[in-house]
Amino acid sequence: MPKDTPSRWDRNMQQRLAHGEAAALGELYDRFASLVHGLAHRVLDDEDAADQITREVFTRIWENPEAYEPKQGPLRSFIATLTHHQAVQRLRQTESAALVRTGLGTTEELERRVRHASAAARADYIVTSMPAPLRAALELAYFQRRDYRQTAADLGVTEDEARRRLRLGLQLLSTAHDSGTPPGRFGSQA
Repeated sequence: MPKDTPSRWDRNMQQRLAHGEAAALGELYDRFASLVHGLAHRVLDDEDAADQITREVFTRIWENPEAYEPKQGPLRSFIATLTHHQAVQRLRQTESAALVRTGLGTTEELERRVRHASAAARADYIVTSMPAPLRAALELAYFQRRDYRQTAADLGVTEDEARRRLRLGLQLLSTAHDSGTPPGRFGSQA
């Protein structure tokens, strides 16, 4: 399938939502609620706020299914972008209100916190979205402190392949701090 062709599931889901099919919303929620909640929690560091963002994201999708354009990319990326935007907006609101209320801190510190939370959420999204072979190599290298030789042995691949997977995985992760439009448009609305 060409890279710019939306998946059949994504197109079908968008059409079902546009027709007001409640079962479609349930399927969408089952598939992406943990992604939405995890990203929101990563940005906001608040369970209740993440729950609220999760409800808001799915409500917004239900009320505006035409906002998703399958030709723009995967539905997963659209949902992640929407979640990111909502969570960053909420973080700015709550932190700005705290800044005004307490007088402690500066707008520069606020923006630094927002950028940090945004980059951390983006890194989480990148790791969970990368192909399993890349993710497995990074997890072995990072969490189990394996070098590329040990990683190759654990994965049953050549050392060159292990190095390639680690390099590509790290290159993908390095985009978490980019201020430009990242893969899947994630972060473009921050």
